[in-house]
Amino acid sequence: MKQGWLLVVCVLFASIALGAKKPNIVLILSDDQAWEDYSFMGHDQIQTPHLDKLAKESVLFRHAYVPTSLCRPSLMTLATGHYVHTHGVTGNDPKGDSATPPAEDLREALISKIDAFDTLPELLAEQGYLSHQSGKWWEGNFTRGGFTHGMTAGYPNKGGRHGDVGLKIGRTGLAPIEEFVTMAIEKEKPFFLWYAPFMPHTPHTPPERLLKKYSKTAPSPYHAKYYAMCEWFDETCGELLGMLDEKGVRDNTIIAYVCDNGWIQKSTSRGYDKRSKQTPYEGGVRTPIFFSWPGKYKPADREDLVSSIDIFPTLVAAAGGKIPKDVPGLDLSKTLLKGKGVPRKAIFGEGFAHDIKDISDPEVTLLYRWTIEGKWKLLLTYDGEVGRYNSTHERKERRPQLFDLEADPWEKKNLAAANPERVARLVKAIEGWYPLKKRKSVTVFNLRGDNK
Repeated sequence: MKQGWLLVVCVLFASIALGAKKPNIVLILSDDQAWEDYSFMGHDQIQTPHLDKLAKESVLFRHAYVPTSLCRPSLMTLATGHYVHTHGVTGNDPKGDSATPPAEDLREALISKIDAFDTLPELLAEQGYLSHQSGKWWEGNFTRGGFTHGMTAGYPNKGGRHGDVGLKIGRTGLAPIEEFVTMAIEKEKPFFLWYAPFMPHTPHTPPERLLKKYSKTAPSPYHAKYYAMCEWFDETCGELLGMLDEKGVRDNTIIAYVCDNGWIQKSTSRGYDKRSKQTPYEGGVRTPIFFSWPGKYKPADREDLVSSIDIFPTLVAAAGGKIPKDVPGLDLSKTLLKGKGVPRKAIFGEGFAHDIKDISDPEVTLLYRWTIEGKWKLLLTYDGEVGRYNSTHERKERRPQLFDLEADPWEKKNLAAANPERVARLVKAIEGWYPLKKRKSVTVFNLRGDNK
């Protein structure tokens, strides 16, 4: 009799242990791709069959955003779970520092900001995860971000500005990732993949077969190259998903997808057009975000407002980790597991110049603060110093800009003057979210929408 009870107890504990097996986590990061540049988002030429299939199998948030539209700050938010004005990496390249002049090493000083935060790989490591960095990574060596394995040697090594060897992933295959996944499986460890290929980012050098395909119908040769890059990126995602299937781990793997910032291709050059990357318009900050976990997350196409700030706490919670108290994003677990609504009314964002004039004072290069509440989007513009990489901004509209995104998804009609009370309320919400400490370099507006 005792032996029978012992067997029952053993089976019970075994089933509990099996059920408690932690999911693997894969974070797929597109680099410089507009929110509509996927088949599943409605593009009439770009084909993304692998991401289409994954999105259909996922909880898809079509109306999702990144809180800033520049790659390094956006990736730092994903790594730390904090807004740009909190983590302090407001741009891509540091140019000065008022706190410790003259700074001995501005690049190192900027990278060191990550040391103040519990990163996503670090919190997952506490739960027994091995982690691998590939693709874009700006914050020094991969170990600086808490990854146990990775590709980027980082600054001060040669090419260490934004990824060095890591930038080869996807464009030259996925061998480093496959080796890592094989090792993690052999060690019976849950794993985390940071897959951030330098795609479809310039240089737009797609395979000739894809370029030939899009050259027939694209608006310009530059569009053809960009469209082909989007499909090439999709192919690498398919290769990654196939690898997880082949190794038998897909069913216990959470896959999260987001793009770091938008991109609107110019017709006359390889660069990006206005109201695109580095701006708070939809072409710069909107992106699809979706989560897949077979058998756990029931596929759904949702209208909730979601921000990439939510990815950090959601993945930490899914791994059984403790979410830091000061992280502002939402844990979306109840939405993903039970289909409940996302408990928020508004999301917020900000924009700073590409070059950081003062790494100790974000407001020196502040360009925008913005919020979206329901269908309404309010943009506030500031006169931060832009540097040499922000010439395409042409911040001609210095008044508050209010848009009805349902009626005007490309933000062509400013409704601020006709809605002063709504503008006033949204301005107050922005101030509550990110109160400015200095006003000397900020253009101040009255609530009628006119310059003071």
